[in-house]
Amino acid sequence: MSALSGRVAIVTGAGRGLGRSHALALAKQGAAVVVNDLGVEIDGSGKDVTHAQQVVNEILAAGGKAVVSNHDVADWAQAGSLVQLAVEEFGDLHILVNNAGILRDRAFFNMTEADWDAVIRVHLKGHAAPSHHALSWWNLQAKTGRAIHASIIHTTSVAGLFPNFGQANYCAAKAGIYAMAQTVALEGARIGVRSNAVAPSARTRMVGDTIPACESGFDEFDPGHVSELVVWLARPECPASGQIFHIHGRRLAVFRAATPTQVVGSTDGWDQERLDEALSNGLLVPMSAYDYFDWVSSEAALLKPT
Repeated sequence: MSALSGRVAIVTGAGRGLGRSHALALAKQGAAVVVNDLGVEIDGSGKDVTHAQQVVNEILAAGGKAVVSNHDVADWAQAGSLVQLAVEEFGDLHILVNNAGILRDRAFFNMTEADWDAVIRVHLKGHAAPSHHALSWWNLQAKTGRAIHASIIHTTSVAGLFPNFGQANYCAAKAGIYAMAQTVALEGARIGVRSNAVAPSARTRMVGDTIPACESGFDEFDPGHVSELVVWLARPECPASGQIFHIHGRRLAVFRAATPTQVVGSTDGWDQERLDEALSNGLLVPMSAYDYFDWVSSEAALLKPT
């Protein structure tokens, strides 16, 4: 029996890129999949609903179960209709993969209000609205005495863990996503709902041509590596909840957000002299994204505990 036989999944932003890879991987493992996508461009403009239908056609051709959704996941009411569609079409819901997103990169001093609002809306609200309605459904089911074994998988980013020039809107949204994911894990635990965040490093639509195609050998940027983690998190017996994962080819890291690097104290409180002394002794040395990727690219990072 496949790992996800009998389970029902929603994947947002599943018409292309990473979401498509997730939808196909979940279907391959036996899940019925609601393939949600508006078919917008990277900046959120336009609309082409044929992309979602093409993914559904692939799943059906392989013998799986799938249905198209063109709901706007950042619209509260439409997100509710998305969850309702899954239940009406397949009789249940077990897995929600929040993946939809856009980019409007610009140095902060040049960023418009529209650039800020659009990215926060699609990423952060587009994760919050489906999660809210899925949790509401599971909560109602739990009240009937039914055992719930559900999983929400949120898509954060290394840009939400480390600063990235020109992406204040995107970084803020992605940091908000993993904070929300951990809160959902806390609240969902009482009814059997797990919640985790995944920061992928993969060849997707958002990275465009910045990552070249792999011509031979192991492809560390194959989106399939990320999708395997998503499948693992979607399995009913998976133990993980409240975690932040980064996956990059062969390398997998688990992050703990907002963990102090050092703590100092003062018996007599603080003044300028004591602050100067305390804060000049290594407390102000955060790891940057460049430091992190130098580490994660090293052979020492491969399957070694830290």
